[in-house]
Amino acid sequence: VAGAVAQPTPANPPPQKLAGRPSELSTGEPRTSYEDVTTYNNFYEFGTDKDDPARHAHRLRTRPWTVSVEGAVARPGVYDIEKLLALAPIEERVYRMRCVEGWSMVIPWLGYSFAELIRRVEPLGSAKYVEFETLADADQMPGLRSPVLRWPYVEGLRLDEAMHPLTLLCVGLYGEVLPRQNGAPVRIVVPWKYGFKSGKSLVAIRFVEKEPLTAWHLAAPREYGFYSNVNPDVPHPRWSQATERRIGDGGFLARKRKTLMFNGYADQVASLYAGMDLRRHF
Repeated sequence: VAGAVAQPTPANPPPQKLAGRPSELSTGEPRTSYEDVTTYNNFYEFGTDKDDPARHAHRLRTRPWTVSVEGAVARPGVYDIEKLLALAPIEERVYRMRCVEGWSMVIPWLGYSFAELIRRVEPLGSAKYVEFETLADADQMPGLRSPVLRWPYVEGLRLDEAMHPLTLLCVGLYGEVLPRQNGAPVRIVVPWKYGFKSGKSLVAIRFVEKEPLTAWHLAAPREYGFYSNVNPDVPHPRWSQATERRIGDGGFLARKRKTLMFNGYADQVASLYAGMDLRRHF
């Protein structure tokens, strides 16, 4: 038909169910719809527009998949995704998520505390940080042709942040395995930090002595600090972080919400930063 637009290949195979027991760490706020969660994404390996990941991530091959655990640990190794899935009981964690651009979601993730993996690999005394590396394969990820970031994408946490019970090794959402555009087959979720701190499609986890050189900090150090905690009192150089809009509440016409310190998780995580100048360590 003249003028017809070809429809993109679906970004996901038929849904694969993944059960998770309810978690006491979940928020009771209304959940963002599955459609919004899976079509409005930041995943620059598939493009910089919010709908690019859903349009292009069908290229990603999620089986076979392995994650290498390296560095200052007594028990390094290579874990295939099935082994990671079986490592600990899967929970459903409904977390508030906040993006640095000013939008937020409430997402029912599936996974278990990353601390479960940390305990098994036994970090050495020299391990102070954890570095996360995302797959970088230009054949599967067209966004890698853009120099917008240094590839592969690297993120990092301090070891005590990584050990916190809220830090989730995530393998699913909404009762299914992770969709490709959301970071399949395994990612990290850190709900008190801006979303870019949650590395997706992980292929390596390294325990290191020095603070990792993370992708966004390398790209724009004035705008993206290593800690990247949600802090309404520290504005981004180009916009305020004091308010946010919840995706699904009316788009850009949605009412603005007051942004909460540590994304509303201050009671759980503020002690990690006692005595720190959070304007300097942003």
